[in-house]
Amino acid sequence: METPHSTTHAPQGFWTKYLFSTDHKTIGIQYMITGLFMAAVGGFLAYVFRYNLAFPGESIPLFGQLDAMHYNAFVTNHGMIMVLFVGMPFLVSGLGNLLIPLMIGTDDMAFPTLNMMSFWIFLVSCLVMVAAFFVPGGAFGGGWTLYPPLSASGYVNRNPAFWSTFFSATPMFILGVALEFVSMLMGGINFLVTTINKRAEGMTPFKIPLIVWFLNIATLDFMVSVGPLVAGAVMLLLDNVVGTGFYDPARGGDPVLFQHLFWFFGHPEVYVLLLPALGVMGEIIPVFSRKPLFAYRTIIYLSLIAAVLSVVVWAHHQFIAGIDPRMATFFSIGTIIISIPFAGVFLSFMATLWGGSIRFTMPMIWALGFIGLFLIGGLTGLYLGSSTFDIYAHDTYFVVAHFHYTMFPVVFFGFFSAVYFWFPKFTGKHLNHTLGMIHFWLTFIPFNVTFFVLFFNGLAGQHRRVNEYSSFSNIMKEPYITFEKISTIGAIVLMVSQFIFLYNLFISLRKGRKAEKNPWDSNTLEWQADSPPVHGNFNPYPVVYHGPYEYSHPSSEQDFVPQDNPIVLKTN
Repeated sequence: METPHSTTHAPQGFWTKYLFSTDHKTIGIQYMITGLFMAAVGGFLAYVFRYNLAFPGESIPLFGQLDAMHYNAFVTNHGMIMVLFVGMPFLVSGLGNLLIPLMIGTDDMAFPTLNMMSFWIFLVSCLVMVAAFFVPGGAFGGGWTLYPPLSASGYVNRNPAFWSTFFSATPMFILGVALEFVSMLMGGINFLVTTINKRAEGMTPFKIPLIVWFLNIATLDFMVSVGPLVAGAVMLLLDNVVGTGFYDPARGGDPVLFQHLFWFFGHPEVYVLLLPALGVMGEIIPVFSRKPLFAYRTIIYLSLIAAVLSVVVWAHHQFIAGIDPRMATFFSIGTIIISIPFAGVFLSFMATLWGGSIRFTMPMIWALGFIGLFLIGGLTGLYLGSSTFDIYAHDTYFVVAHFHYTMFPVVFFGFFSAVYFWFPKFTGKHLNHTLGMIHFWLTFIPFNVTFFVLFFNGLAGQHRRVNEYSSFSNIMKEPYITFEKISTIGAIVLMVSQFIFLYNLFISLRKGRKAEKNPWDSNTLEWQADSPPVHGNFNPYPVVYHGPYEYSHPSSEQDFVPQDNPIVLKTN
């Protein structure tokens, strides 16, 4: 008998199951596989320009010589790919599709066909980004932030043919980003409507798992902030293809306008990625501490406050763009204030760990690594939030190090934590623990080797987006040139170690130990479905009786109580 929120699922053939699927689980996996491919592209770009920085002028293994123009193009595309084409499919589209229907106890997304379309538009956006490397004139190299005039110089007044102008690097780069936004907006509609309308019976708002809350808050943050950038991107595209002058001062335009439009989205985008990663931590830490999540409701309120604040502090990226000093003070204060809600979230995680029966499983180790690394990124961000310090450190490698200590733990440690935690559920197999430990340490240590030394180079004045530093006497003398070499060696080890993860995935899928239905003794609803979940997820649909974090409950005979089971009282 169907519940009011269920749909009829027709039998699936090969094409409808694996390629043109409307099953949220398959679509989530498609997003993640595509994200892995784009991560390989972005990682290779990073390898090339990082090798060039340490050993300028030398031939780069697997590539050759790198000139200044290609250096700029590689840095530009690495930044945009990693933020939008790796972080978003890993943490938002991928995780959201895999988890939301299962964790709220329903069969699929509210709009399955729209969900399928959102993935295929995303795939097209990835193909456009990669194709932009191979157009005449080479890839776009004006910086991942797309600042005019570097990004608005594609139009030539002699009126070239429209199509030859359109299919050049800059318009294709902008188009790829725009298509990605369309995909994310379509997916976000599904997340919100599904969570609001298709929850299991008894699942009130404060019985929803934290990661579902955070995915939906991130979606709202994205929807609120992306509109101005979409408008700005359209104007930028018109400047390149049609010859308008929205950002040309000679024709009444303003290049700084685009900076405002970009960062009004660009700063909230950090939290669009951070919130799902924190949601992963919120699921893992209680399970492996065997304690209820401390201050669950407070965490939700704090995240809502942070989401609101995230859209009013964008101009701290523009302290040297001629901003009025009085406004700089406002944005400095706002930037420091926004750290308070996240400090509360991290303190709640610490309180959950305190006194818990901690189990150092692979998901838990990755979660703890995330917390340690992200705190460094957060603390260095407080320095950059001060306009006086930012004037000195702006566009130096101090910012590069800070940004990577913020984004790498979020995107990759958050992703790996999720994979090690939910892999048994979606495949029915366990990942190899020994390979997982090797993967963790060969990621954690080389990451710190790569980026910690760059704080010192940044404070010494090493400027980003410069491909060769021979004319910078303070950087080319010791110890800073040695730091460049150390950073490059760390980066190469970091990238190579990710093949251990891929090998672990492959070998575990083929020969991994069979996973139990609920191997972690977790409470949330996805663990009550089969492993892997069938098409339609549940039969019958669950009824929710309590919150998702009832661990070590004093009235229960066991230390976990699934959400769809009433609490079992201990017998005397």
